[in-house]
Amino acid sequence: MSRLNRKAPRIDALMRYANMLGFGDIHTKIDHQNDLRCIIAVHNTRLGPAIGGCRFYPYTSFSYAYKDVLRLAYMMTLKSAISELPHGGAKAVIMYPRHAFDRKKLMYAFGDFLNKIQGQYITSMDVGTTASDMDLIYERSPYVIGSTKTLHDDPSRYTGLGIFRGLQAAAKFKLQRDSLEGLHVVLQGAGKVSYYVCQHLHAAKAKITICDVNAESVARCQEEFNATIVSPEAIYDVPCDIFSPSAIGGTINKHTIDRLQTSIIAGAANNQLAHSRFIQLLEQKNILFVPDYVINAGGVIYAALAYDNQPESVILKQVDAIEPRLLNIFQEAKARHLHTTDVANQMAKQRLQEA
Repeated sequence: MSRLNRKAPRIDALMRYANMLGFGDIHTKIDHQNDLRCIIAVHNTRLGPAIGGCRFYPYTSFSYAYKDVLRLAYMMTLKSAISELPHGGAKAVIMYPRHAFDRKKLMYAFGDFLNKIQGQYITSMDVGTTASDMDLIYERSPYVIGSTKTLHDDPSRYTGLGIFRGLQAAAKFKLQRDSLEGLHVVLQGAGKVSYYVCQHLHAAKAKITICDVNAESVARCQEEFNATIVSPEAIYDVPCDIFSPSAIGGTINKHTIDRLQTSIIAGAANNQLAHSRFIQLLEQKNILFVPDYVINAGGVIYAALAYDNQPESVILKQVDAIEPRLLNIFQEAKARHLHTTDVANQMAKQRLQEA
């Protein structure tokens, strides 16, 4: 949340940022009749139609929303590329209205807007959107992943499995542990993905500490997985083996890094580092950072392959591949004296160039 409270970026700075990231198309829509204010950022379609979630969030300004969608769309290109998916990267953000509104009409309007991009972008669930929203959008547009009318499973389950595979890889590399048994994992966020991660951690006999602003979500994890609950303000101060940012991005910054007492950072949130330079501070503290768009790719792997009518066996094989992929990144980073994020970026961009 903290990074959304900074001074709003100016439009010329945002254009320079989009240019630096190598953007393709950026579409905006303001529909006063249906309370829709949204941005669709299509970063790259070299590997195929772009896939990315639709975020429904109470941004404090259009500039904040614009910057967020640029960062997220760029990350989706890297995520699809490094996960070897036949898709490019994009993202949509819808600004949550500040007054009462008709959600059905708003989602219908978004679906109509989606059609105008003619299949360049395929949308899916993200922060603030649900399967019910995808159902409404699907009534107006075929370019949807996550509708209950087209998918038969929850993408969060596959994201959770991919996160667990990534935790296994990090523990194997950093801690020389073939099992997570007895390790202490702290999760910042108790949403759907964290719930599935906790399922795997509990089965692996790991110790779990968790926080969230939603009391019901953390209570569920406490009851089912014997998780210890702490406040969101205190989560950075808990000594642990693995710290897992699993809510909003930008929570790993200069102030929080000073408080962290962990060996590994690996979680489900997108854009966990408030700025790329903060990975240097993590390395100074001997903390392994697991690139977020690699470890949290399970959901988009499922969504993309299910959209392409691939069988469950192929999907699970791709999700399980997150573990060896990350081990390769860790080993390359160590051998070449590079940041883990640099190695991941190079791998993703190499696949784009080969395409």
